[in-house]
Amino acid sequence: MLKHSLLALLFAAATFMSHAEETDTASDANTAYIIDNLYTFMHSGASKNYRIIGSVDAGTKLTQLSAEENGFIKVLDDKEREGWVESKFVTKSAGIHQQYRTLSAEMASMQEQLRQAQIELPQLQEQNQTLTDQNTALSEQITKLKNTLDAERTQKQQAGAKEKRQLLTYGGAIAFIGLFLGIILTIVLSRRKRYDGWA
Repeated sequence: MLKHSLLALLFAAATFMSHAEETDTASDANTAYIIDNLYTFMHSGASKNYRIIGSVDAGTKLTQLSAEENGFIKVLDDKEREGWVESKFVTKSAGIHQQYRTLSAEMASMQEQLRQAQIELPQLQEQNQTLTDQNTALSEQITKLKNTLDAERTQKQQAGAKEKRQLLTYGGAIAFIGLFLGIILTIVLSRRKRYDGWA
């Protein structure tokens, strides 16, 4: 059971890693990210001439609020700040940093599931053993009942055969007695007729 759980978790992790970028991109059309390996400044307007509000780290997830204007895009960052960043530093694909954070959260969830599975494993094994014992006991009861049923069926068949033999015997005896009485009556009546004739 534990082996199957581990395989399922590993398969889910591999599937998630291979499709992480597609999932993030398809989730929201306005989602964007700062490209990896740099940080960029956020300005209060669509130009470098505007005041710098702050910096945005590489891989930060953004919400795009406007179309490109003068090489800048208006965004909302993870700190709820609205500002403008250079469009060349923005991508629709999740960077390595974002994928790492997402995968770390997913891995933590899987580890928790694995821990829970390890806790439940002894209980499941005990339940499995109980069910196996119950199945064995039921199988033995079924076998006993089947043997009893077969014995009763055999006894009924033997009793039926015995009854048939008795009926045949009684019928033969009655037929023989009837025949015997018929012969005796015939002889007696024929003798009477002779005696009556002499008189």
